[in-house]
Amino acid sequence: MKTAIKIIKAARKYWGWLVISVVAILANSVLGLYLPRAVRRLMFLISDRDPELVDKALSLAGVFLAVALLQWVAQFLKTFCTHKAAWSFVHDLRVTMYSHLQKLSMSFFHDKQTGQLMSRIINDTEKMELFIAHASTEILAGALMFIGVMIMLFTINVTLAWVSVAVVPLVGVGVWYYAVKVRPLFKARQQIVAEMNAVLQDNISGIREIQIFNRQERETEHFEAASRRFTTYNIMALTRSAIVYPAITFLNQIGTVLVIAVGGLLATRGVASGDIVAFILYLSSLYTPINNLARENEDLQEALAAGERIFELLDVCTDVPEPENPVSLGKVRGEISFNNVDFHYNEGMPVLKDFTLDIKSGETVALVGPTGVGKTTVASLVARFYDPTGGSVCLDGVDLKDISLKDLHDNISMVLQDVFLFHGTVEENIAYGADNPTHEQIVAAAKVANAHEFITEMEKGYDTVVGERGVRLSGGQKQRISIARAILRDKPVLILDEATAAVDNSTERLIHEAIDKVIENRTTIIIAHRLSTIRNADKIAVIDKGAVCEIGTHEELIARDGMYKRLYFAAGE
Repeated sequence: MKTAIKIIKAARKYWGWLVISVVAILANSVLGLYLPRAVRRLMFLISDRDPELVDKALSLAGVFLAVALLQWVAQFLKTFCTHKAAWSFVHDLRVTMYSHLQKLSMSFFHDKQTGQLMSRIINDTEKMELFIAHASTEILAGALMFIGVMIMLFTINVTLAWVSVAVVPLVGVGVWYYAVKVRPLFKARQQIVAEMNAVLQDNISGIREIQIFNRQERETEHFEAASRRFTTYNIMALTRSAIVYPAITFLNQIGTVLVIAVGGLLATRGVASGDIVAFILYLSSLYTPINNLARENEDLQEALAAGERIFELLDVCTDVPEPENPVSLGKVRGEISFNNVDFHYNEGMPVLKDFTLDIKSGETVALVGPTGVGKTTVASLVARFYDPTGGSVCLDGVDLKDISLKDLHDNISMVLQDVFLFHGTVEENIAYGADNPTHEQIVAAAKVANAHEFITEMEKGYDTVVGERGVRLSGGQKQRISIARAILRDKPVLILDEATAAVDNSTERLIHEAIDKVIENRTTIIIAHRLSTIRNADKIAVIDKGAVCEIGTHEELIARDGMYKRLYFAAGE
């Protein structure tokens, strides 16, 4: 019930359409009660041998035709309005979920598969159409029809009316049993659909690795196992349906048998046969909503199961919240300070501990140290992908927690080792971080990044489609496009995280020529694996055990005969 209330509240923007559909349903239900009354009246006319039988019968036929036309209009309004509301709501819900996902911190995505999240946004939201356009409205229509028919039955014959509803409590028990037993199966089924999406996404993204390691058969088995689990849960749900639906139909038939038996007994005692005929006709209208309730209950339970998964995601709160009263910085100078910062990804496993570092405006600082000491974590804290668990990180003297994320990110550019390019053209990828740049500006940025030459050698130049994640480009080409993107973005703080770790020496030289140009007049943090590439940094911070253990220029650190010197010569620099 809580999930249903949440769905209804979330759809309040479309209550107007639903009100129109409810009115149409009500009108359709009321109009549907006319035929048995018309038949009842006709039976009385026949039994009374009314001399105006033909004229009155034609009149009844004309009224019935008008009723049929009005029912057609009402059914059209109901169908149109419910689907207008349902699919519009699905659209809004998908956008809301996507927007919410964009606001969550990086920690949320650590243990999430892309396919799982995609399934919640695409597959689960689609089930809301079942709730809005079918289950809820059909159940409401059934309830209105049931109430209307009951009123009519009690006005015709109280005894038969009580007989006809004798089986309704048993039907209610069947519907309740179905709801309790089937919804967990539908929720499990939706989870398995998400797992299949995740397997597909992983396998399509990793198709080269699957083929080179000959793991096609194993991955097929993984997908087959997920698909088999989906089939198993589906069959279990349908089996329960196969038990409940015939049982409800059987109970309805028992109700009809009781009415016929009692009605026949009453007829022998002088009850008008027209009453009994009308009553039996009304029984169809009485039991049809009950059968519909049982049928629509499957859609309802499926939608509620999907709704639970939707609100599980929407109820997740980011652990990098926006400040209530953010400090507006505009374009920053670029002074960055880490003040006794502690940080961990997992409780009890510190990555940074009492980390302190000051970076002046326009200064280039390199972070070096063994693998796993927290260099990339430092860069992630500057971008506020995470918040420190202790201490503070400040930009121009203001705690990052007091700056809006938009304001912060408007002052930062990043070039990462694992460059992500979108499926689009070279020009679109370079322009991604800038606001409506001209083609000339894009070309200028590419030239500074030493990317223009290889771009123009491509068949379509800047209009070349790079493929998903830039699959059609080499590692060095992707890096230079990423640098061009950072140059075009032109922000006062630049983070370079292992930007040359996976390229050959000649490409590395081109990339460093580009980096030397892009870091001018910017506060730059460089994380480097090859220490020879950061010799000209204004200062080098050596990180060990989550803290800065040495800091100085290349020459100063070599002279100290400490960790930096050992790392430098161990690497053969």
